[in-house]
Amino acid sequence: MKKSTLIQIVLGTVGGLITSIGMCMCLIEEWNMLKPGIVVGTIGILILICIYPIYRKDHSKKEKKEVNKGLVTTIIIGVIGSLILGTGMSLCLVNNQEIMKMILGLVIGVIGLLICVLNYPIYSYLRTVKKIEYLI
Repeated sequence: MKKSTLIQIVLGTVGGLITSIGMCMCLIEEWNMLKPGIVVGTIGILILICIYPIYRKDHSKKEKKEVNKGLVTTIIIGVIGSLILGTGMSLCLVNNQEIMKMILGLVIGVIGLLICVLNYPIYSYLRTVKKIEYLI
């Protein structure tokens, strides 16, 4: 393993942990640490941004390839599916006094999960079809 790859892994892990701690500081009301949480989260994001110059230094010799539109499409579908799944989870978990909100959250979460699960077959299909017009 190259030294720069190890540095990227360490920076990614540390930056992700610091960002998530900052997010917890902001979002958990009992901690009452909104402003320090914003600072800690920003520091974590800056650490994550520091990975980019190291990556570009190692990978600058590669020639630029054409964008794989099928991959971009499936990434967009995956992000949308995970956002829908997160919305359903939020409806189920956040201070629910009503059973209808929980049932609605379960239905929305299952729909988001199905979108995420069906993403790979969609990608396989888009890889085999060459002359398809993509949304992008």
